[in-house]
Formats: sequence, structure tokens, C-alpha cells
Amino acid sequence: MRMSSFWQSDTFSGWAFISPYLIAFIPLLLWPFFQGLWMSLHDWNLLAVTFNPDAKQFIGLSNYAQLIGGDNLSWSLSQFWPFRTVLLVGGVTMFLRARRHNRFDRGYVWTLAGLATLWLLLGIRGDWYDPRFWIVVRNTVVFVAWVVPLTTLTALLLAIALNRQGRWAAIMRTVFFFSQILSVTVVTLIWQLVYGVRNGFIANLLTPFGLESPNWLTDDQLAMGAIVVATVWWSVGFALILFLAGLQQIPGDRLEAATLDGATGWRKVVHIIVPSIIRTVQFVMIMQIVLHFQVFGQSHLMTQGGPGDSTNVWVRYIYQSAFRDSEVGYASAMATLLFVFMLMFSIVQYAVTKRQEA
Repeated sequence: MRMSSFWQSDTFSGWAFISPYLIAFIPLLLWPFFQGLWMSLHDWNLLAVTFNPDAKQFIGLSNYAQLIGGDNLSWSLSQFWPFRTVLLVGGVTMFLRARRHNRFDRGYVWTLAGLATLWLLLGIRGDWYDPRFWIVVRNTVVFVAWVVPLTTLTALLLAIALNRQGRWAAIMRTVFFFSQILSVTVVTLIWQLVYGVRNGFIANLLTPFGLESPNWLTDDQLAMGAIVVATVWWSVGFALILFLAGLQQIPGDRLEAATLDGATGWRKVVHIIVPSIIRTVQFVMIMQIVLHFQVFGQSHLMTQGGPGDSTNVWVRYIYQSAFRDSEVGYASAMATLLFVFMLMFSIVQYAVTKRQEA
């Protein structure tokens, strides 16, 4: 009788619905994760282990020590001071706001603790065992810090402008979304044509004025910015659709009431529109952060991580270590640290979201 009731219960139905995902998740995602974790504890040379499976050597946490360790390490207040100033201002603002509203719950505590930890870690300097790793981590953080706000703000403004009836609005929504369906290879080819020094789109615009186009992709001061612009153009379409969906859920009478009260367009945006779709804004930003911390194609195809390592990023360095240098164990350690970093961020975001839902 109990077995019969189980087969007819919601529990069985739930497991039946998620079973196709579990069948794919366990062998394709979960097992490779633990395999990568195991490999990170070894001196695992790809070529050597391919021909001799016993060539790997267990070295414990040595790969991790090589990544995050160094000699003569010290802490400096001036290290990365512009970025740390932004973190400090953001943290102090959150603390004062929480104190004003008496909301020191787990969401704020997790967020403030994360900001404080990052602020302290960025002050460490010295002779790192692997200085390239910290260069690519910095490049990745800078890339995300530019792309996420620019993509979110651009998509939000476009969504507000295009949230109306009419043929032209529909056409423009399609045009802006079009970039989202392109692969990263196509996107990089398009922007290489745009940035071409001699026959590029920007060069052709500057030539009639007697100006020369900069070396966008070979100048270490401009290359990262060039990749950021290309990525924003590529990513804005998806965020635009999400914002449009959120805007269409705002009751029309709310905006009409604001108009009758004399609210201007900017005041409507700040006090009505953005608070009404704040969940959508948070979702877009979280998705963008998770996605862009895994950036690879733009750096690899547009600049090959150069000039020097000025545009080399975390995932590309993992790729180089594993498949160019055959150091699979070392690459697995870097991938594990990236997972831990993203997990910590996800925990903070979950805590903040849960607080707001409460």
C-alpha cells in the first residue's frame, strides 16, 4: 500500500521530472568536477600521463600554494588604491544605510564581510610565485567591473526608450537583440574589422579628417577597453529583453499617477521604474557577473591575451596551462579557485536576495 502511494505521490513526480537532468548532471558535470579537484592535488603532466598513467605524482596543496603564495609578502594601503577606494566607499555607504534602517541581517553581514575581505586581500603585495596568475585575476576583475555596469545601464536605458507600441520600436528591439544570437567567433571578426588600423570602420571615419586610427588591439592601454566595448555590444541584447519583460509588468496607472503629480521623465525612472524592476536588475547583474568572469573567446580571438598579458584573463590562463604547457594539475587548481570565488559570490548574492524577499 505504501509503495502504491509513493508511486502516486508528488515526491515521485518531482524526482521523475528532474531525473533527465540528473542523468546528464552526474556524469557530465558532477563527476568531472570531482575529477578536476583530484587532479589539482597532483603534478599531472598531460603528455606524460597520456602515455603512462602512473606518471602523475600526488603533491597535496602545492599547486594552490604556488598560485596564492609568495616571498616577502606585505600589506600596503596604496596597492590598487583606485579600486579599493571604490570598495571602501561602497562598503561604508552600505554600513551607514544598514545602521540608519537598523537592518544588520545576514544579507548585509555577508556582503560587508565579502567587501572587507576583498579590500584587505587587494592590499597584499610581494614576490608572488606565479605573478602571471595575479595579473590575469586583476584583468578579469577589471573586465567584469567595466562590462557589467555598462551592459546593465545601456540595456536599461534602451529598454525604457523602446518600451512602447509601434513598428519602429519593434524593429529597433530586433536590431539590438540581433547581436545576442551571434557566436563569439563572429563577434570578434566583426570587431576586428571595426578596429582595423588601415581599413577598419573607425579608421575610415577618421581618415577624411586627417586623423590616424589608434592600434586598438595592440596597444596595452587600449586593448582591454576595445574588448569591453565589443562585449557590451554583444551582451546588451539579452539584458534588453529581460528589462523589457520587467517594464511591461509595471501597472500603467502607477506611471500615470506620477505624471499627474508632476514627475518628470528622469524622476519616473529613478523613483518608479527602477524600484519596480529591481529584482530584474539584480538578476541581470548576477547573470552578467557569472557569465563574464568566465570570459575567454574575446581575449583569445581578438588579442591572444596581449599585448603582453594586458588582456589575458583567468579562463584563458587555465587553457594555456592545461593545453599549451600540459600542466593539467596546475590548471585544475586555478579552475577550482575560480569555482570557489564564484561560489562565495553566489552565497553573498543569495543572502542579499533572501533578505530583500523577507
